[in-house]
Amino acid sequence: MALSASDVPTMYTVLVNSLSADEAARRPAEAALAQCETRPGFCSCLLEIISARGLACREDVRLLATVYFKNSINRYWRHRRDSYGISNEEKDHLRKNLLLNMREENSQIALQLAVLISKIARLDYPKEWPELLSVLAQQLQSADVLASHRVFMVLFRTLKELSTKRLAVDQKNYAEITGHLFEYTWNLWKSDVQTILQNLSMLSQRNDIDSVFEQSNDLALICDRWLLCLMIVRLLIFSGYASDSRTAQEVWQVREVCPTVLTAIKSLLPYYDTFKDKHAKLCDFAKRACTKLMKVLVTLQGRHPYSFVHETVLSATVDFCLNMITNPEQTGTTFEEFLIQSMVLVKSVLECKEYRPSPMGRVINENEPLSLEQRKKNFAAVASDMLKVILSGDRVVLLCNILVRRYFIFTAKDLEEWSENPESFHHEQNLVQWTEKKRPCAEALFIVIFEKYRELLAPVVVSVLREAMAISPPQETEVTAGMLLKDASYTAAGHVYYELSNYLSFNEWFHGSLSIEISNHHPNMRIIRRKIALLLGHWISEIKGDTRKLVYRALVGLLQDNDIAVRLAACSSLCYLFQESCFSELDLFECLPTCWTMSFKLIEDVQEFDSKVCPLS
Repeated sequence: MALSASDVPTMYTVLVNSLSADEAARRPAEAALAQCETRPGFCSCLLEIISARGLACREDVRLLATVYFKNSINRYWRHRRDSYGISNEEKDHLRKNLLLNMREENSQIALQLAVLISKIARLDYPKEWPELLSVLAQQLQSADVLASHRVFMVLFRTLKELSTKRLAVDQKNYAEITGHLFEYTWNLWKSDVQTILQNLSMLSQRNDIDSVFEQSNDLALICDRWLLCLMIVRLLIFSGYASDSRTAQEVWQVREVCPTVLTAIKSLLPYYDTFKDKHAKLCDFAKRACTKLMKVLVTLQGRHPYSFVHETVLSATVDFCLNMITNPEQTGTTFEEFLIQSMVLVKSVLECKEYRPSPMGRVINENEPLSLEQRKKNFAAVASDMLKVILSGDRVVLLCNILVRRYFIFTAKDLEEWSENPESFHHEQNLVQWTEKKRPCAEALFIVIFEKYRELLAPVVVSVLREAMAISPPQETEVTAGMLLKDASYTAAGHVYYELSNYLSFNEWFHGSLSIEISNHHPNMRIIRRKIALLLGHWISEIKGDTRKLVYRALVGLLQDNDIAVRLAACSSLCYLFQESCFSELDLFECLPTCWTMSFKLIEDVQEFDSKVCPLS
């Protein structure tokens, strides 16, 4: 039996009871809702409750109604064999009324409504719901900031959902959407950024920031709307056009958007420090905005690398990121998320295969149109020339030194976390996604830049290594700057072993320093012992002759260390040794009983699953 408008009060009461702390009231209500889900009119009743604003309708009940509505769409919007689903008449009613109820003051309910509209759009747009985007576009013109914000929230969720559709006809539809929506969204974004900067400038000069900001509710909404516009612009450019790496056709929006985004970053960055001790919300906004803006640049460069090749885009962006990495103090901005994105962009550019010049050079032919491959070669040649100017030899050396001497260094916080939980610390350093933490990201960038400039940087890394070994003797017991630099230099040497073997004799290094440091059992030397354990795994292919047997013994000895992080590092390197083609069972034979015993002891001593798997692998 279908539900009707007369059932709305009953449905409201059932929803209220389902939120009750009293199990006797909650259980029957949940069962009643489960039964009603399959009845026609259920979603219409929920929409009536969601639309009923005011004191008579509880916010938590309305929110619960949106959750049930969203779940019903997932289960019953499509007709299935085991369900009649929602009728076409009710679907028409729901689609029409959803678009009339978007000015929702409760942000949680507004978000749920945006999500459920996007889910319907994925299934029904454009065939069953052709007017969706035109209605949204009309409502975007509203001068009401809250209404405009909510429409952009719906639009973002809808575009994000539609962007995941991969059929050719769907991608064609998305390209048409981009043509209709980009200009208005982009112009509003540019207008909002000026409004935001003016307000931030005004607030930075006030002593009563809290009261002014709280009274200006529109500013918070404009900031959120601006971020939504930014994400929509990114979606439209990313999904509205085929990647120019395949077509070699420039996407003009990239050259339009990227310089403006970079300017916005430069304008917003100082406000992070300005509000750091004055206003947490504004400081957080500046931090979040700058990070998201940089992510947009990273995304667009990856999607449309050829369109990125322009002095106002590629040169300016890479130059800015390099300055941020090598000298963040100039702007006073040192928050980790932004530095990570700066490193990600530089790494992405250096790795970009589209920027590798062709040995044939640039193609110049004024009489005939260039072929696809010829256009690609021309773009690559221009990009390569730009990068040569930006990344001069001195700047590359400086970047290498900064990465090793600053970003590879353990901080006091790192060492504190290590002391509190060595096992978690080890996994965070070795298993964390490289884009999530500053040190792994710096290491990833170092590997890429060394690969590209190995002849220039190999002597630099060896120089840092020898400097660190000179100022931090093997028998050192205090955690000094020299010890931390040695750890950083060992990290660098481990990552680029394949080139350093031409500059450094591993046998001499092992006998003259590494073996002595391994035998230094002072608790503070765990920093170096752990790094040596990892280093030996990296250098396995360069370990020759009798030294190999000594390395086996050293790693088995490190399995007996008092520090869990050191033992886990030794265990992972032993796994590499066993898998190596030159592995010799005879060299390990004497240590095998100890290795076997300590591996099982490690399984007993650790807590995390990844740790227990390590000795078994």
